[in-house]
Amino acid sequence: MIKWLLLVFVGAIFYRWLKRQRQAAFDIKNAPQMKIPPVKPMTQCQYCKVYLPLSDAIAQEGRYYCSNEHLHGVDERGWVGAASWQFSPNQNERPQDLEPDLVVIHHISLPPSQFVEQNCTKYIIDFFQNKLDPNLHPYFVGIADQKVSSHFLISRKGELIQFVSIYQRAWHAGLSSFLGREQCNDFSIGIELEGDGDTPFEELQYQALAALVGQLRKKYPSIQFAGHSDIAPNRKTDPGIQFDWEKFQKKTGISLKYFPFGLAKR
Repeated sequence: MIKWLLLVFVGAIFYRWLKRQRQAAFDIKNAPQMKIPPVKPMTQCQYCKVYLPLSDAIAQEGRYYCSNEHLHGVDERGWVGAASWQFSPNQNERPQDLEPDLVVIHHISLPPSQFVEQNCTKYIIDFFQNKLDPNLHPYFVGIADQKVSSHFLISRKGELIQFVSIYQRAWHAGLSSFLGREQCNDFSIGIELEGDGDTPFEELQYQALAALVGQLRKKYPSIQFAGHSDIAPNRKTDPGIQFDWEKFQKKTGISLKYFPFGLAKR
């Protein structure tokens, strides 16, 4: 008798289990179909490292930024996001614990004064990367083997190009002295403007220069400004008489005390 009661009890449990399974299958089959939203591709801001949807990011040469502020800022490695990054091997470490407190303004043109040439800016980039082909122009024969660089270049179109981190020592000043301090490369940031000593610089160049200097001053509020000719007067004439120091000062709003050589064209 007990055996039969046990079989009936087990059968009842199995029947209830089977009924629940069938009901669950029925519910799943007849449940409304839910659409699973697609997963958005994510990326990381080059400046602050925050993750954000790729569709919301600002793209720049394969890098991504979460805001225009971070795009134009100087990141933790000393690179400006809005610039075109063109790494130069012509650099080394600054002396230990020495931060830049001087911006040196230069001009450069390759070949000299030939701004209308399509590859003029490209020649400067090649020069700073030790890739300049001496066969492309007679002038290049005498300079192709030189090892020089600058932190930044601003083209005639106002394009900002960066070659060296501001935390590194670029090779732009050469034999130089600033207010009695030798070896200006050790404590300076070099900015090249595409141009020569005879042609006025473009308004777009002044705008790009002012924007860049604004970012640099966030890092170094007391940084000073000089021309290459100010720190190497017997060797250099750049940025030359065509560079408008007064215009530059007005665009940036920098106090006159940070221009130890004044605002006169020279």
